[in-house]
Amino acid sequence: MPMAESMSRSRMEGEDRQDPLAEVRGRFVIPQGLRYFDGNSLGPLTHGARERLLRVMDVEWGQDLIAGWNDHSWIELPRRVGAKIARLVGAQDDEVVSCDSTSVNLYKLLAAAVNLRPGRRTVVCQADHFPTDIYLARGLVELLGEPHRLVLADPDDLDDAVDDDTAVVCLGHVDFRNGRLLDMGELTRRIQDRGALTLWDLSHSAGALDVRLGEHGVDMAVGCGYKFLNGGPGAPAFAYVRRDLQDRVRTPLPGWLGHRDPFAFDVEYVPADGVGRLVCGTPPILAMATLDAALDAFDGVDLGDLRRKSVALGDHFLSLVEARCGGLGLELACPRDGAERGSQVCLRHREGYGVMQALIHRRVVGDFRPPDVMRFGLCPLYTRFVDVWDAVESLRDILATGAWRDERFRRRGVVT
Repeated sequence: MPMAESMSRSRMEGEDRQDPLAEVRGRFVIPQGLRYFDGNSLGPLTHGARERLLRVMDVEWGQDLIAGWNDHSWIELPRRVGAKIARLVGAQDDEVVSCDSTSVNLYKLLAAAVNLRPGRRTVVCQADHFPTDIYLARGLVELLGEPHRLVLADPDDLDDAVDDDTAVVCLGHVDFRNGRLLDMGELTRRIQDRGALTLWDLSHSAGALDVRLGEHGVDMAVGCGYKFLNGGPGAPAFAYVRRDLQDRVRTPLPGWLGHRDPFAFDVEYVPADGVGRLVCGTPPILAMATLDAALDAFDGVDLGDLRRKSVALGDHFLSLVEARCGGLGLELACPRDGAERGSQVCLRHREGYGVMQALIHRRVVGDFRPPDVMRFGLCPLYTRFVDVWDAVESLRDILATGAWRDERFRRRGVVT
């Protein structure tokens, strides 16, 4: 960790020159002068994705029309995109498929997990999970009816919450509010030792960390395509099922493209082999092709380098805040130890919303989560060390001058 007193903007420029991922930034469309720290909500456009989307619209759809399903292999996109994501999450090519939204995939796998553990009636979900995950778990339990039940538990208290009635435990790899990184290997082992299945939400880790699903023997996982995978607003999500479980998985949404022979149009549903049975309806080709191209930004990227830079960016950010922003009302809201932190740093301020809006006005873009948390996503593919310096300097000036008090920064938008 750098000594705060030795840090300077020129030091950060030197870090950027030595960065093994420095050239990858050129694959992204980053507006001039923008310091972007919101890739944990929406990743930026890549040049490759823009070119691919235009080609799909103008040629594949515009000229070739329905022939695109065969001539351009549109029908294979869910598996092809899934295989690209598999490399980023430590899975085999045939263990990941891209389809639907994170929410829909989570519901499918929660239901499948309960079915795989007959006689077990409890679903355990992380108490401070992203709210959708809890809503969906509760919705499934309510649909199944008694004696099924939902238990909300802190990750530190799973030994008390998981018992011989637990079918599945749903956890977030990185906490969306505070950036806490859970120990996937240790928690997976403890849960499985009690006979339950694990279902991890990778929405805030896939594409930013060195995720190792296979190494840890994870049963199931879901994740988002538009955050650190940079697939664009509302991009398709993905689902992972460990290979030995796939042919026992029953989806509650047996759509026609999850059929073994969809173009036979048989009224009897026969699930496709493997993870392809999780595909439900027709894939959104424009969105899927965009995500497919966006994933090419990871070509040649070593996931070890990715994680090391993520930790270094966060350590520098927090060291600078400690050195430059002392006494200005900030509190740490994320783990200080980089090994326990995902690819974001989080700070509390009693007027966090206004402070973040003032930062955005100065083209330093992070986001806010209630009641008082400012989040700064750190994407190693395009975030520079000098961006961190500039962000903290802007933050210091806003707090020191009280610029956040301007009424325009206090009016809340629909999206925060």
